[in-house]
Amino acid sequence: MSNQNIRRKKQKLTPESQFRCTLDQCSKSKDLSAAITLYESSAHPTLTLNNLNSFLYICSEALSNPDIRQSAIDFGFKLFRNHSNENLKPNEATLTAVARLAAANGDGDYAFDLAKSVMKNCAAPKLRTFTPALNCFCAAGAADRAYDVEENVVSAGLQLEEPELAALLKVSVETGREDKVYEYLHKLRRTVRGVEEATMAIIESWFRKEKAADGGLVSLDKEQIKEAIAKNGGGWHGLGWLGKGVWVLQKTNAASDGTCCACREQLVCVDTDRAETDKFAQSIASLATERERQSNFKEFQEWLEQHSGYETLVDGANIGLYQQNFAQGGFSITQLDAVVKEVHRKTQKQPLVVLHRKRVLSLLEDASKRELIDEWMDQGVLYETPFGSNDDWYWLYAAVKLKCLLVTNDEMRDHIFELLGSNFFSRWKERHQVRYTFLKGSLRLIMPPSYSVIIQESEKGSWHVPLAGEISDESSRTWLCATRSGSNES
Repeated sequence: MSNQNIRRKKQKLTPESQFRCTLDQCSKSKDLSAAITLYESSAHPTLTLNNLNSFLYICSEALSNPDIRQSAIDFGFKLFRNHSNENLKPNEATLTAVARLAAANGDGDYAFDLAKSVMKNCAAPKLRTFTPALNCFCAAGAADRAYDVEENVVSAGLQLEEPELAALLKVSVETGREDKVYEYLHKLRRTVRGVEEATMAIIESWFRKEKAADGGLVSLDKEQIKEAIAKNGGGWHGLGWLGKGVWVLQKTNAASDGTCCACREQLVCVDTDRAETDKFAQSIASLATERERQSNFKEFQEWLEQHSGYETLVDGANIGLYQQNFAQGGFSITQLDAVVKEVHRKTQKQPLVVLHRKRVLSLLEDASKRELIDEWMDQGVLYETPFGSNDDWYWLYAAVKLKCLLVTNDEMRDHIFELLGSNFFSRWKERHQVRYTFLKGSLRLIMPPSYSVIIQESEKGSWHVPLAGEISDESSRTWLCATRSGSNES
C-alpha cells in the first residue's frame, strides 16, 4: 500500500476509531506512558467498556515493573472511579484487572470484595478473579483471610491449581498451621502428579521446621492405618501426621520396581477410581457424539457392549506410521503385526486394533497384506472406524470404558484431548498407556511404571514427593523422601 493510500485511510478514521487504533497499539506494546498520554490528551474521554478494559489491562501488565508500578496503580484506579458509573456494567475482565491493582497496592480486602462482586455484576467468575486477593493475603501472612478466599473459590465451583495451593501451603508453613500443611499436601496430591521446584522448596521448608518434628498421631495401630490406605485405593491414609521426631530429607530416585532408593520403602500403584473412570468414559462418549456422526459412534458403543472382553487396545495408525517419514515409507503392517503378536504373547489374549476404514480398504487392495487383514477380521482383532470419523475417539473411549491397556505413542495433546482437560486424564494415561519402540526392527513394549508418580503417604508416616517434568526414564525422576529419624515406624 502506498504512503498516499495510507494517509487517505487515516484521514477517513473518525476520532473514536483513531482513539481505539492508538489504544490497540499501546495495548500491544504494553506501553503505559503512551496510554496515559492518550487518555489525558482527550478533551472529554468517554470510554466504552472495551476501551476501559484495554487501559486496565495495560495497567495490570505494568505492575511487574517497579519503576512504573505505582503510576499504573494510580492511573488504573482513576480510570475505574471515573468511568465505572458511565452506564458501564463491569465484566469479569474489568473487575479482575482492578483486583490485581488492589492486591499490588497491598489492599487484599478490596481485591477480595471485587472478586466476590463478579457474581453480582456479571457472569461466573474465574480462578484468576480470586488469585490477586489470595496471593495478597498469603504474602501478608494473613492465613485465615487466605482460607476465606479459598472457601469462596470452591463455593463458586472453581478448582485451585498448583500455584494457588502452593501459596496456601506456604502461608500455612510460615504460620505453623500443621493441620493445614497436612491438608494442602493432600490437595496437591489430588491436583498434580509431580510438583514444581518452587513448591518442592516450600514442602522441604516445612519438614525442616521444629514444629514439624513435634506433633503426630501415636494412638493409631497399624491395622487402622492399613485399613484406611486400602479404603483410599493405596498411596495415602489421610489420618494425619504419624509419629514424632526430626524429619530426615533426601533427594533421591525410585528403582524400576518402585523402591525408594533412600529409605527402601515401596512406592505403590494408585489406580484410578472405578466410578471416576466410568464418569470419564461418559464424558468421552458425550464429546464424541457431538463431533462424530451420532449413529456411527452409538453403533460402536453397542458393538463394544457385546465385545467387552478385550484387555488391550491398539492405536493401529500410530503404530503403522511409526518412523515412516522417509521416501519409501508408508503404512507398516509389519510393525502393527509385531505389536499384535507381542501383546498376544504377553497376555494370551488378542488385542483390539482400531483402524480407519479407508486405511483398511487400502491394505486389502494389496494381495500381500490381504490375508493378514482377513485373519484379523475373522479373529475379532480389527475394528474399522467409518468414513469421516476420527479414530482417536474410538480407541480412547474403548480403552477407558473397558479399563484396559492402550498401546500408542500418541502424546494425546491434540485439540480433542484438550477438550477433556482433566487431571484424571493424565493419571489414567500413566496407569494405562503402553509405549513402544522399534530398534533395528525389534519391538520393545514399554509398560506403565509399577508405581504411581504422585505424592505418596506411607503407612509408616513417611512422605514421597515427585518433582514434575516430562522425562523418558522414570528412574531418573527426582523424589523428595521425608522420613522420621531413628525409625520409620509410627
